Amino acid sequence: MPTTQQISKTIELLKKTQHGVRKTTLNREAKETKNFTPYETLISCLLSLRAKDETTEKISAELFKIANTPKEILKLPQKNLEKIIYSSGYYKNKAKAIKLASEQILKDYGGNVPNTKEELMKLYGVGPKTANIVLCFAFNKKVIPVDTHVNRIPNRLGWVKTKNPEQTEIELMKILPEKYWTEINSIFILFGKTICLPVSPKCSQCPIRKYCKRVGVKKSR
Repeated sequence: MPTTQQISKTIELLKKTQHGVRKTTLNREAKETKNFTPYETLISCLLSLRAKDETTEKISAELFKIANTPKEILKLPQKNLEKIIYSSGYYKNKAKAIKLASEQILKDYGGNVPNTKEELMKLYGVGPKTANIVLCFAFNKKVIPVDTHVNRIPNRLGWVKTKNPEQTEIELMKILPEKYWTEINSIFILFGKTICLPVSPKCSQCPIRKYCKRVGVKKSR
């Protein structure tokens, strides 16, 4: 098990080596989401399932110009909603989730997105990852959003030994300094997309290679 100092050193090294690219990415994301309401953040998360970030951003912007509240979404005919979000993939399932979650928010929460994980996960289509993203970015809560990268990379580094995102979240909260909870998601997403790939990671280019136990890595570049 790594020490807190080792974890901090690893994260700071990643932040330093990612500085230019990450700064550009974060600036773009901040510009695009600075006026997002909790409801818009939630809907964007529901649209992001198995979709590229660029696609989600584009479709979210198009949708929110037409409807960006639970009432407006529910007034929008199902076919119209499906047409707007079509290019995100799985559009029928996503349209259903958006409609049902919006109905719950109106009926059970007075039109306001709940701000606890327990209540968020009562909404149709909302799992732990989506709930934490909403809590983190819409309500500034101290949580760790765990996606596929944040689940894979700590296991590969040897920080944790977990089988799913839920377990990873619990274990990371035990060892990760709280000051990194909010930003670890963006750090590991960028790292996971560019260097620490799911298959055949670019270990020869990895800035934290000496700190990595390479757990489960059978082939690398």
